Amino acid sequence: MPFYEYECRACGHQFEQFQKITDKPVRTCPECGRRKVQRLISQTSFVLKGSGWYVTDYGRGGGGAKKKPKEKKGDGGKSSSSSSGSSGKSEPGGASAHP
Repeated sequence: MPFYEYECRACGHQFEQFQKITDKPVRTCPECGRRKVQRLISQTSFVLKGSGWYVTDYGRGGGGAKKKPKEKKGDGGKSSSSSSGSSGKSEPGGASAHP
């Protein structure tokens, strides 16, 4: 069962209520007794921990996924192929083939 946060629009009192999803929302403020209570939308405290979740297992290539080859340090991700043609077209990234 989750906790729900409420706020009284009359006195500003904020409180939490532990209740079932199917329970009716609280309407009466426990502080001032007025029926001006509104349920708040708040951040959840639900966290996926342990193994078996995408972030911990599948994201690093588990589950049969093929791993990408690592780049060698120092090559900056450039390919080892060089162009010997003189087409005059610019290379990807804005570099020109001719000075």
